[in-house]
Amino acid sequence: MTSRPTSGQGRQRSTGRRSEPEPPPRQSARRPPREVLFVCVENAARSLMAEAIFNAIAPEGWRARSAGTEPAAAPNPRTGPMLAELGLRSPAHPPRRLTSRQMGRADRVVTMGCIDRSACPAVRFPESTVDWGLADPGPLDDEGFRAIRDRICALTLALRTELRHRPPRRTPG
Repeated sequence: MTSRPTSGQGRQRSTGRRSEPEPPPRQSARRPPREVLFVCVENAARSLMAEAIFNAIAPEGWRARSAGTEPAAAPNPRTGPMLAELGLRSPAHPPRRLTSRQMGRADRVVTMGCIDRSACPAVRFPESTVDWGLADPGPLDDEGFRAIRDRICALTLALRTELRHRPPRRTPG
């Protein structure tokens, strides 16, 4: 024989024990992450790979984003498979246009190199960027594409090491 719950006890039993309100997530108490912005012309291969690689190994308190000065309609079809060879996924966003807001939010801006001098981020923003001078892997065969990817891995690892030793961002107080 089953007993009938009284005075709302059944509701408690079906949803579990009532507890104190949960504290806000820890992330809200932390400083916002510092940001590396990887920029190329199309945001279809080099900068997407750099974003994915950096985010996989980012030092605590850092994250990466990417953009392009003249974004392509879609990522290069080899970008995802080349990252998958490293056990990584391509960023979920499509190629996106570089904005002044992104530039202002970034703690470090890294350009990939220039395909088109008129759209080159290193030429447009020379005072605030570090240029890695990488060739566009698009026209290269798979071996050449991998070589560019592997160079991005090495440069990203060096950047990670450098950024681990930077003092945290000061919050306005």
